[in-house]
Amino acid sequence: MAKTKTTFFCQNCGAQFSKWQGQCTSCRQWNTIVEEVIQKPQKSDWKSDVSNTKVSKPLKIDEIDGRLEARFPTSDNEYNRVLGGGIVPGSVILIGGEPGIGKSTLMLQLALKFPIKTLYVSGEESQKQIKMRAERISNKNNNCFILTETNTQNIFRQIEELEPDILIVDSIQTLHSDYIDSSAGSISQIKECASDLIRYAKETSTPVILIGHITKDGNIAGPKILEHMVDTVLQFEGDRNHVFRILRAQKNRFGSTSELGIYEMQGSGLREVSDPSDILLSRKEEDLSGSAVAATLEGMRPLMIEIQALVSTAVYGTPQRSATGFNAKRLNMLLAVLEKRAGFRLGTKDVFLNVTGGITVDDPAIDLAVIAAILSSNEDQPLPRDVCFAAEVGLSGEIRPVQRVEQRILEAEKLGFSKIFISKYSKFHSPKEGIQIIKLGRIEDLVNHLI
Repeated sequence: MAKTKTTFFCQNCGAQFSKWQGQCTSCRQWNTIVEEVIQKPQKSDWKSDVSNTKVSKPLKIDEIDGRLEARFPTSDNEYNRVLGGGIVPGSVILIGGEPGIGKSTLMLQLALKFPIKTLYVSGEESQKQIKMRAERISNKNNNCFILTETNTQNIFRQIEELEPDILIVDSIQTLHSDYIDSSAGSISQIKECASDLIRYAKETSTPVILIGHITKDGNIAGPKILEHMVDTVLQFEGDRNHVFRILRAQKNRFGSTSELGIYEMQGSGLREVSDPSDILLSRKEEDLSGSAVAATLEGMRPLMIEIQALVSTAVYGTPQRSATGFNAKRLNMLLAVLEKRAGFRLGTKDVFLNVTGGITVDDPAIDLAVIAAILSSNEDQPLPRDVCFAAEVGLSGEIRPVQRVEQRILEAEKLGFSKIFISKYSKFHSPKEGIQIIKLGRIEDLVNHLI
């Protein structure tokens, strides 16, 4: 046994120190440095026999096989879209999300749908609990094996016997290694267990999916190096008061990071939402003011979302500015543009903005819809139901073009909209006959069309 050594780690960023100090010099956080006892005996690889380990050799760049890595798609189209077409053999995927949002349900649902041999390792639930959840999901699969274990050495013994085609670990924070003498979830344990799993994935070309806890700040718990080590980082988010869940890619070595998958939480599990625009738009029987529809893009997927605004007189003196699903600072900027360029006195009024469906949108193309909803509520004049908007608004009041406007027009036409407001500087190849395209140059033009 090697000599026992004491080391100090920052529990926030993973920085290592030789002695304790109050503030971490790396992330500037206070009281996050914790002492951990590390015992490093002569450890073996993830498998008992390391004699067959391949030795990497340098190759000329012209000699490297440049063909794309073969992927195997899952039966979940939304998951395939976020990953970029399917799972790459030997890749390591880390998925994080709030407690109770549905991470374990999504992974068990995937495991039960895989036609290949799958090992689901759970360190948080018993086999009976997982069985109850599987019966609720109502999927039967003879290729799914359940293991409840937290010791990585025992897990690798079962892996050598079973030889699964894909491995799912729920969660990485519950695992611990005998070679590290610290509690599960500590910085050193997470790094050691994750590095063993990554080494196993790369040497055997077996995909590994890791579920990770998140901190109160919304970041994945553990050292930031964990996100650098894996190939893909997915964020599973949503409001527990809404039925929709969104899967986003924050890092993806094998695809785009701008893709998005949408699920609906039901009693029988998570259902894929193939046409989110139809769900995110409310079906009103009567015309109401303060509502406008924006044509936005999430990755390659066009979405039609509803923007709701409420403008009322400020009762308590200081006007309130509140935005749900939209950047509050950008809302203040758009209100200033309306007041300066269009002459609307909104400085003494409360303004509340909401993006329906519980989703958060960062696309600047919804600026025009936000302004249209605010004008509609301020004048108490409903907008036509068959009108949508897709343009960015600049500080000088100009209507700026947005990318891939043709895709937005096609989506609006498919959903039955008869008019779409865009920038007159937008460039697209062929005019559409099924929808009227209204081109605007300044925000005053929008006011003249609506009011």
